[in-house]
This record gives sequence, C-alpha cells and structure tokens, in this order.
Amino acid sequence: MESKEFVLIRKKLNKTQKQISQLLGTSLKAIHSYEQGWRTIPAHAERQLLFLVAMKKRTDRGKKFCWVTNKCSPDRKENCPAWEYRAGDLCWFINGTICDGQVHIDWKEKMSVCRECNVYKELFID
Repeated sequence: MESKEFVLIRKKLNKTQKQISQLLGTSLKAIHSYEQGWRTIPAHAERQLLFLVAMKKRTDRGKKFCWVTNKCSPDRKENCPAWEYRAGDLCWFINGTICDGQVHIDWKEKMSVCRECNVYKELFID
C-alpha cells in the first residue's frame, strides 16, 4: 500500500491520524511516517485498514460477491476459500483465493492482483 492510498482510506473512514493510530494499535508517529512515505506500511496495518473500509461499505450498501462479479466456474468456486466461507465481498482479505487461477505466495503478490479487481475497487466508490 502506498502512502496516498493510506491517506485516502483514512479520510474515507472519516478518522484523524490519532484515531487511526488507536484503531491500528500503533503510534501517532508511525501514522505520520506512513502518510509521508517515510516508513513502509506493514501488511497487518494495510489489512486492518482495508477491512475497516470494507465493513463500512458493507453496512452502507450490501454485498457484491466476487464469484458473481468474476463469473467463476463451479470448480473454481468450490476450491476457493472466499466461496467456502461465503466471504465474496472480502475475497481480497483472505489468503489462498484463486481469482487469476493460482494461489499467491504472499500478501504483496496477492494484493497486486486484487487492486486490479472490481470487487476491491468497489471499496473506493462512494
């Protein structure tokens, strides 16, 4: 996650830097560093921030499931943890999904695919 995206999400959540630091369980100085691009945003902070914006969106608009959006075959759905746990609006949050036909080795690789997906992009549409 880049610093600009971090700031965008914080603003979308209508939170101050201090409030975000409390939600993420980190220091205000760390938040400043993330937003200035001085420190890399850790994967656990990125995941939690994205989860919070997804939960806000979920209550505001309802769910859009990835397997419908991406027109997944029955075989792909049955092998995907997003389908197994009925979390098709949180597919980007779950490791082991197979959206582009493979399981990704780490969070960074997975998110490079997710950022191009309409299910993920929907988080940022007001």
